[in-house]
Amino acid sequence: MASARHSANFPVRRPNSSDQEKEEIWKPMLDNISSGKRLPEKTVLVLGGTPESQKEFGEAVATDPTSNRRPPDKGRRPPIANQFGLGYTYQDVVEADHEDTIARLSLYLLADPSPSFTPLIRPYLNPRTLPHMLVVILLDWNHPWLWIRQLRDWVRVLRSLILSLDDASKEVLEENITALQDKGRTVGGAEANSTLENIKVPMGPGEWDEPLGIPLCVVCQNADKIESLERERGWKEEEFDFILQYLRTILLKHGASLVYTMPSAPGYLQTLVHSALGIKSYSKQQQLKHNVTDRDRVLVPPNWDSWAKIRILRDGFDVEGVSERWSVDIDHVPRQIKALAVNGQALADGEEQEEVASPPVAEDEEEDGPSATSIYEETIKNPESDFPLSALHSKQTNGIEVASEDTQDFLKEQVKILDQLRLEDENEAKVKAAKKDEASSYRAYTEDASAVVEEHIGPVQFNMGGIQVNADEMVKRLQERETSRTTEPDTATTPPVNGADAANMDNDKLMSFFSGLIKKPAAK
Repeated sequence: MASARHSANFPVRRPNSSDQEKEEIWKPMLDNISSGKRLPEKTVLVLGGTPESQKEFGEAVATDPTSNRRPPDKGRRPPIANQFGLGYTYQDVVEADHEDTIARLSLYLLADPSPSFTPLIRPYLNPRTLPHMLVVILLDWNHPWLWIRQLRDWVRVLRSLILSLDDASKEVLEENITALQDKGRTVGGAEANSTLENIKVPMGPGEWDEPLGIPLCVVCQNADKIESLERERGWKEEEFDFILQYLRTILLKHGASLVYTMPSAPGYLQTLVHSALGIKSYSKQQQLKHNVTDRDRVLVPPNWDSWAKIRILRDGFDVEGVSERWSVDIDHVPRQIKALAVNGQALADGEEQEEVASPPVAEDEEEDGPSATSIYEETIKNPESDFPLSALHSKQTNGIEVASEDTQDFLKEQVKILDQLRLEDENEAKVKAAKKDEASSYRAYTEDASAVVEEHIGPVQFNMGGIQVNADEMVKRLQERETSRTTEPDTATTPPVNGADAANMDNDKLMSFFSGLIKKPAAK
C-alpha cells in the first residue's frame, strides 16, 4: 500500500513527442554555434629557400602592408620547425584592430626538391585541404641565375605529386582549375563593379596551358640586392627586364602570381596570399594593383598578365619560344619521381608495392634544340662557373669579377716566371761583365795611345828667363834628388836645420809647378 500511495502522490513523468522535438531543435543549434566559432583553416605549402629565408617569408606574411607592422604576439610566438625534412609552423590571421582572429594558416616548409622528400607532402594533399591551399616557391635575388632551374625542379615535383593523388583529389583539382581561371577575369578586374562583373575576359595565348589545380605564387626575396648586381657585376636594365619577362612568361602558363619582396618592405605579399586563399577582412579590403615598372617592387596578380603586356616591357623577347620550350622542360619528369608517384598511388589504393630502382636520367636533354632552362642560363650566367655576366652586352668594362685559380696551376705559372727572371738576371750579369772588360781594354788602349803621342811630339819644354828648360827632365831630377835625400842615413838626435826645411819646401813647390806644366801643355 505504501508503494501505491507513493505512486499516487509522486507520479513519474514519461517523455512525450514534444520533448523529443525540443531536443532535436537544440542540438543542431548548438552544433551550428560551435562550428561557427571554429577558425577557417588554410594551408600554405612553401617550397625552396633556406630555413632563414622561410622564416623571413613567414614574418612578411604576418606584416600588415599598410602600417608595415606585425600584429602583437600576445606573449607567445609559434615556433618554426624547418631544420630537417618537412617543416611546419602556423599563424593566426587577425583583424586590423588585432582583436578578432579570422583564420589560421598552416605553413608546411620544404627546402629540397629531392624525390626522397616528396612523399612527405602527399598526405597533406587531400580533398579537404586542396580547396584551401596555396603553393609558394621562394627565389632569392642573391642567385638569380638559378631561378629557372629551381622553378623547373619544383614544378616537376608538383606534377608528380598530382599524378600520385587519388581520384577524389583529382576531381577537386579540376574544380579548382575552373574556379581559378574565372577568378578576377572580368572587364574591370578584381575592382569591377556590378555592371561589369558578369563580363568575362577570354584567355589569351599561353595562359593556363599547364594548370596545376593549386594556386601558385612565386616570391623573389631580397630585391634590395638588385642595386648590388648593378654596381658590382655590371648588370644593366636589359638583364633585369629579361629576367622579369622570362618569369612572367613561365608563370602565365600556370596562372601563377609574382611578387618581389625585401626585408625592409614586404610590399603587398600579405594581401596577395590572403587573396589567393580567400581570406577577407571585415574592416578593410586591400586591392591588388599590378606593378611592373619599379624593378624592385614588382607585383603581377593572377589572371592579369598576357603576352602583349610582356612584349611591351622590352622588344625582341621570344615569348612563343620560351612558352613552348617550358612545356617540354617540365614534362621531362625523372624516372625516380615517376616511380614514387606510381608507388604512392598503389599505397593509396591499399596495395603493397616495392619501390622500383631506376638509373638517373640526364637533366638537360636537348633533343629538339636548347631547353628553356639552358636559354636562360646562357643569358644570365652563373659567375661561379663562368665569369662573363651576360650575353646581352659584348663589352662590359665596369664589371668586377675575380675567378680563383687552382693552387697547383698557380704554382706552375710562378715557377715559369721565376725561371724567366733567373735567365734575365744571368743575361744582365753577362752584359755587365762584358762592359767591364771593354772598359779595361779601352783604358789600356788610351794609355798606350798617349805614350805613342808623347813619343811622337817629344818632351814638354818651356822658356824660363831666356833659358829653354825641359820640364820632364827637371821633374825627374827633383824626384831623384828627393829620393837620394831620404835614403841617406839620418841621425834622430840631430835636429833639422831651418835652411834644410826651407830647401825641401822649395823643392816641393818646384815639383808641383813643373807637374802642372806637364799636365797643361797648352798654357804657355
